[in-house]
Amino acid sequence: MGSFIEPGQPIGDRTRQLRGKLYTQRELADKAGLSVDLVRKLEQGTRTTASVASLHKLARALDVTLADLIGPARVPDQAPQEGAVELRHAVTDLDDLIGPPADVEPVGVDAAQRADVYAWGIYWSGDHDAAAAALPNLIYGLRAGYSTANLPDKPALAYALARTLWAAGSTLMHLRHNDAASAATRWAVRLAAEGNDPWMHATVQGSLAWQLMVAGRYAESMRLTERTAASIEPHGAAAAPHLSAYGSLLLQSGNAAARNGNAPAARDYLAAAADVAQRVGEDRNDYSTTFGPSLIAMQSADVHIALGDYDRAVDAAATLPNQGAALPTMARCRHLADRALAHVRLGQPETALPLMSTAVQSSPNWAKHQQLPKVVVRELLHTTKQRSSTLRNLASTLGVS
Repeated sequence: MGSFIEPGQPIGDRTRQLRGKLYTQRELADKAGLSVDLVRKLEQGTRTTASVASLHKLARALDVTLADLIGPARVPDQAPQEGAVELRHAVTDLDDLIGPPADVEPVGVDAAQRADVYAWGIYWSGDHDAAAAALPNLIYGLRAGYSTANLPDKPALAYALARTLWAAGSTLMHLRHNDAASAATRWAVRLAAEGNDPWMHATVQGSLAWQLMVAGRYAESMRLTERTAASIEPHGAAAAPHLSAYGSLLLQSGNAAARNGNAPAARDYLAAAADVAQRVGEDRNDYSTTFGPSLIAMQSADVHIALGDYDRAVDAAATLPNQGAALPTMARCRHLADRALAHVRLGQPETALPLMSTAVQSSPNWAKHQQLPKVVVRELLHTTKQRSSTLRNLASTLGVS
């Protein structure tokens, strides 16, 4: 089963190393849009981690990926399917029956927080095979830590384990292990309920609704998001994380409604989510979930495509701020693929091809596990009279003929 895997070098040390003589601590903080106090404490080691949103900002300011900033995990050398099987084992909840894994060292609160950040960093990179390889040992260590934690540390360990199981469930869904994905996310929902953060609890339930939608269970997905959204609906002034959690649930309802063929409901939910995003006023990353103007533009395009309204999808995509810079890699790739599909369906293959090529080049592993890129490339092959080398290479990469 192996020991707990975590990034080897502290984030503060890597920040100092990457910053070098290019920036002072204050210059880096200003460029990243963060407080100099956060940068200073990370480099001094008085803080060992930060929110995923803050780390994304630091990485962009240093012109590196999030994985470069937090450091590579020591990922086991194994085939992708072996990683998925081990991840299935890791998310199987038997601890109340047979106890936690016996041959794993329990992790403490600081290591649990680093595991949480790393799990979501590797997930949003779109490299699902690497995530499947790295996540099992993270989960084993967190399970052992949670089971053996003293009472004061229990909530922090439950929170980190819930979030890492949630990342595992999302990864398994992309790898088409739907049953294990559901089990992992249901476990995450139960753990999140132990805490005092209803918005986190609601956001994990929103992920479960996404899984139901992907599985074609649209009505159940809508019922879950509607019920969860009603439980946290903000009245009057509300904190930004609260609004983000609520707005994300509205978007998920809109996506499920569109796929269920209910255009009026889909557009109503989309409009309601846009109103919430306007209240938020900026792109945010709360609970490792993006919400704000960028996500509204991305999901608007997706909803219109699901409804077969490709002209409106293209118009919605054009409203994306800063070419999607606020979106994580996997979300940007999905949006590029959505745009490519819309242009193919509008009879514009010359516009679709470079969009699809950019998406695949940005995250080949993500593209390998998705149906949408294959659909787009297949339609390009069938509608393009002259198959360019770019199109032939895409077809070869994705195994499409």
